[in-house]
Amino acid sequence: MSDDKLYTPIKVALEKDKNYGWCTCSHSKNQPFCDGSHKAHNATPSLRFSVEEAKVYNMCTCKLTSNPPFCDGSHKK
Repeated sequence: MSDDKLYTPIKVALEKDKNYGWCTCSHSKNQPFCDGSHKAHNATPSLRFSVEEAKVYNMCTCKLTSNPPFCDGSHKK
């Protein structure tokens, strides 16, 4: 599998005002969300966030985005 495929954003339907934890360390098996794996790897904790509009969002998986937790196309650069 190419690196670009590994880092392709994941489309996720998010609910308005619900709290989420975005994985910042890439160790989670539940990408793009945190599953607590960062604790075993002594890595960065999740980014807590919520959205103001319920819709499908492109979630970043490469962790290079300048607009976390959303994809900004950095994986293609």
